[in-house]
Amino acid sequence: MPSIAAPREDRSGFGLLTMCLGVGFFTCIDTSAKWLILAGLPALQVVFCRYATHFLLSLVLYLPGEGAGVFRSVRWPVQALRSLALLGSTMLNFQALSYLPLTVTTSIMFAGPIVVTLLSMPMLGEKIGLRRLLAVLTGFAGVLVVVQPWGAEFSPAMFLSLGALSCASLYFVLTRMLAGQETTATSQIWSSGLATLCIAPFALGNWVWPDTTLNMVVLGLIGIFGGIGHILATVAHRFADASVLAPVVYLQMVFASIASIVVFAAYPGIWTIIGALIIMSSGIYIWRRETLASAERRRLSVAPR
Repeated sequence: MPSIAAPREDRSGFGLLTMCLGVGFFTCIDTSAKWLILAGLPALQVVFCRYATHFLLSLVLYLPGEGAGVFRSVRWPVQALRSLALLGSTMLNFQALSYLPLTVTTSIMFAGPIVVTLLSMPMLGEKIGLRRLLAVLTGFAGVLVVVQPWGAEFSPAMFLSLGALSCASLYFVLTRMLAGQETTATSQIWSSGLATLCIAPFALGNWVWPDTTLNMVVLGLIGIFGGIGHILATVAHRFADASVLAPVVYLQMVFASIASIVVFAAYPGIWTIIGALIIMSSGIYIWRRETLASAERRRLSVAPR
C-alpha cells in the first residue's frame, strides 16, 4: 500500500520558517556546485552526486519507518514529471554556474514566483487579473535588466538560467499539486531516485575524482544540502500556500551575495542588484495580492448563509 499523506494544515508561520531554512540550503547547493565545477569536475558528475547522496539520505530517513510503500505513488505520472522538472532545473543551473556569477543566476531564478503565477492558471485553475498581469510584465522587465540582451555583459549561458527557471517553477507548481496527496517521503524518494537513475550512465562514464580532500568533502555535502533543502521545501508546502511561500526565495539573494563575496571574492554588479530589486518588487506585489485574495476566500467560505 502507498504511504498515507499527512493532510494540509493552515500554519503559514511555520511553513514560512521552514521554507527560509530550505532556501539557505539551496544556496549551499549552488555554492558547492560552482566550487566543484570551477575545480574541474564535470557538471553531470556534480549533478549525479547531488542526487545520489540525496537519494541515500532519503532511504535512510524514510525506508525504516515506512517500508516499501514509500516507493508507491498515488499519482505517479505527476510525480515523475515533478522529478524530471527538478532534474532539468538542476542540470541547467549547474551548467549556467560554470559561466555566470552566483548572484546573476540567483537573480534570474527570482522570477520563479512570476512564472509560478503564470503556470498556476492552466495547471491549478487560478485566475489572473490586470494588476497581476502588469506585475508579471514588470518582473520580466527586471529579468531583462539582469540579462541585458542588448549589452556587452550578456552571455548565452543566461539561456541556461532561464531554462532552469522554467523547470524550477514547474517543479514548485507540481509540488503544490501533490501536497496532501503524497507523503514527503514518497516525494523525496521519487525526486532523488529518478534523477539518480537518469543521470548515472552519463556521470559514471566520465568520472573524475576530486584532487583534494576539501573537494571530496564538498562533493559529499552537496547531496546532503539538496536532500535537507528539498525536504524542508516539501514540508513547507503542506503548511502554507505556494503563493505565500514563493517570495521567501528572495532571501537567497542575501545568502548568494554573502557566499559570492566570501567564497569567490565576487561582488554583485549594479545592474544585477537593480534587476533583482525590480523582480522582487513584482513578486512581493503578486504575493500580497494572493494573500489578500486567499484571506477573502476563507472569509466568504465561513460566512453565514
